[in-house]
Amino acid sequence: MAKIIAGVGSSHVPAIGAALDNGKTEEPYWKRVFSGFEKSKEWMARTNPDVAIVVYNDHASAFSVDLIPTFALGCAAEFPPADEGWGPRPVPVVKGHPALAAHIAQSVILDEFDLTVVNKMEVDHGLTVPMSLLFGQPKDEWPCRVIPLAVKISGPRAGLINSKWDKAFLDNLSKDPKKLMRIPHIEYMREAGAEGIEMVMWLIMRGALDDKVEEVYRFYTVPASNTAVGHIILENRGKPVRKRTSAGRSRQAAAHSAVHRIAR
Repeated sequence: MAKIIAGVGSSHVPAIGAALDNGKTEEPYWKRVFSGFEKSKEWMARTNPDVAIVVYNDHASAFSVDLIPTFALGCAAEFPPADEGWGPRPVPVVKGHPALAAHIAQSVILDEFDLTVVNKMEVDHGLTVPMSLLFGQPKDEWPCRVIPLAVKISGPRAGLINSKWDKAFLDNLSKDPKKLMRIPHIEYMREAGAEGIEMVMWLIMRGALDDKVEEVYRFYTVPASNTAVGHIILENRGKPVRKRTSAGRSRQAAAHSAVHRIAR
């Protein structure tokens, strides 16, 4: 049985991926951003999850205005990096976990949850940038398998940065997530801009965790490209001791929310 051991929220600004892929991480502008994820990479290496459930938004790579599923669960064996107009990112193909994804799909659909099952899908920077920030840039394969969960909601007002709102959101993500649930979507868009509604993706991650969590790490900086970068790691307090199966692998999973921006 899989166990969710932690949740991670991370911005996925496309320019971060470009900086990684083009060797710009040590430049003064970008070094501040990437230094904020060094502790996170160490934490991820120690945690060593088997599966990451990545909640993100597609940027017209797998879907378009012709097809907009509210929630789409990737159930394929693999997900190639998408070409977003300048070629696919030079990162490994994302390996899925069809058995666990099918179990999740069956469970939530039987619980009357409206979910789209996707058996063929390319994934863009919304998924691969957080993977790079947390796992580094592997040459051959990612260190864990991934179940993509694409959430498709957006709104107007690009270019807005509201640091006060962002930091209050991060505070309540740990301490009072139910307060965040009561905020109408229109308020997210008004206070946090075009992609503020993507904070709902962080709430999906938070909803998968225990009521009480431990905030392991937080990072926030402005600006990166035209936005703020937010990041948080939350662990379930009742995290069990990792047990190994006869095959030598644990059956724990980490739930991740990889969001485009914490505010724009």
